[in-house]
Amino acid sequence: MQLRTFLAKDMKAALADVRTQMGPDAVIIASEKAKGGGVMVRAAIDRPDAPVFGEDREGEAEPVADIDADFHNTLIRRLREKPAERQGRKRFDRGELLSSFARHRLPDALAHMLAEESAKTDLSDMTLALARALDLRMKSAPIDFTAAKAFLLIGPNGAGKTAVAAKLAAHAKLAGRTALLIAGDVAGAGAVARLKEFAEHLDARVETADSAFVLANLVGDAVEDRVLAIIDTAGFDPRQPKLAAVFAALAKIELVDTLGVVSALADAEETAEIAAALANIGAKRLIVTACDLARRAGALAAAALTPGASLAHITRSPFVAGGLETLTPLSLSRLLAASEQESAQ
Repeated sequence: MQLRTFLAKDMKAALADVRTQMGPDAVIIASEKAKGGGVMVRAAIDRPDAPVFGEDREGEAEPVADIDADFHNTLIRRLREKPAERQGRKRFDRGELLSSFARHRLPDALAHMLAEESAKTDLSDMTLALARALDLRMKSAPIDFTAAKAFLLIGPNGAGKTAVAAKLAAHAKLAGRTALLIAGDVAGAGAVARLKEFAEHLDARVETADSAFVLANLVGDAVEDRVLAIIDTAGFDPRQPKLAAVFAALAKIELVDTLGVVSALADAEETAEIAAALANIGAKRLIVTACDLARRAGALAAAALTPGASLAHITRSPFVAGGLETLTPLSLSRLLAASEQESAQ
């Protein structure tokens, strides 16, 4: 596997650089704001024969960063800064923080809870205080593609489940796994065709399942062959009891790990309700899509702090090459605490 890091003025430029230099099969595995502005993106591709960073070092690749360790190390480093080094950092101001939450359309209860817990940290730095408060509530659980057996994707219409299925398959390929894409939505207009289109680019097989019995058999066969089964389902409202019961039964299929998929573009209150309902059905992890299009992070924050569920990944691109990214409490804090001018940049 080849790993490369790109620096660009924004995510759009970074993705263009990735596609130009690494090709359409490259997958984004991590991203963050760079010091001094811009973004830093790390991409991977299953191409071991190419040199990394222009250096001819056979078999040697840059190790993937430990994102949780980066978060805690950043906290420690900034807490140890001398007063002169802290100049220019935003000092904690509860009123300003609540205003920022209002701008991001956070649910009122969530906004006041985060403001209260941020104040209790006694940290003078706004971003660090909020990051600490988020760290107490936010559970992260990135996917281990080497050990995963089967994924069931559930969520509302338009959340981006099919694109997420393709991204999961791409990450599985980078991990040396073969993926089987299973279309559980056989009646939806173009649903199977779109899944097949993605599969062609990933050298993955596609099967359809019109019943829970067929689905269970396909999953069992895939797991036996050490193939990662990824099940794309029809969109639904998990707050509707009858529909919730149907998908809860699918979530109980043996060896299946249920992933809830929600969009960062949705209303934050609606997202909070839907994410909680998905967790009740059996989705222990969530993936939040369309983060590149959302100017307000209320829905993202509501999903990331869903009781009973962990945040697995977010997506910032509709393209397969723009893969699944991991969000840390510090990254989310930077989004929520940024000024209106900073958010617009």
